[in-house]
Amino acid sequence: MRMRLQRDIDGLTSGIISLGALVEERLRMAVKAIECRDMGLADQVIEGDIEIDRQEVDIEEEGLKILALHQPVADQLRYIIAIVKMNNDLERIGDLAVNVAERAKLLGEASAVQMPFDFFTMCEKVQEMLQKSLDSLVNMNADLAYDICAEDDDVDMMKSMMQEQFLDKARRDPENLEPLVHLLIVSRHLERIADHATNIAEDVIYMVTGRIHRHKGARP
Repeated sequence: MRMRLQRDIDGLTSGIISLGALVEERLRMAVKAIECRDMGLADQVIEGDIEIDRQEVDIEEEGLKILALHQPVADQLRYIIAIVKMNNDLERIGDLAVNVAERAKLLGEASAVQMPFDFFTMCEKVQEMLQKSLDSLVNMNADLAYDICAEDDDVDMMKSMMQEQFLDKARRDPENLEPLVHLLIVSRHLERIADHATNIAEDVIYMVTGRIHRHKGARP
């Protein structure tokens, strides 16, 4: 019975890692669609969302089946609960990547506008946070997960700074207000993606240490 439970947990782990890799790739594509004004690439992200949704449902169903059939306890129970929570965060990141891709299409139809200084810096930072959160899961590395939690404040600060830049540029260049608004909305989507990456890191901390890190600051 224990061997069957471990096999099922291993399958659940493989599923969440596969979903994470897919979501990470879709976010990269969405950002590149903005950078290159590539509407075809944006369409690929939008049309591919159904695959993320399907995988998310499969993982949730598998997690619930394991809980019902095996009634795991202690570390294994904690691990499965954390995987199910991560699954939801990854699906939401997939949805937000679609939102970014939709804005990329609108930006492709609008007049070209000079990007605010920190825009792609924020894009890179958010993508790095997602990658590191998935690495912390694969390696069960709580120290790396703590680092990601600390970085979330940096993204919040970037978003605030960009809002100021957007407002200043909109006052000086009102003819390009529409693309600037699209970029502002993208920055909000990116900030939410960083929040979900932080949630994943917090769940890794819970898996490894048993501690609930949410709303806490430094390492214990």
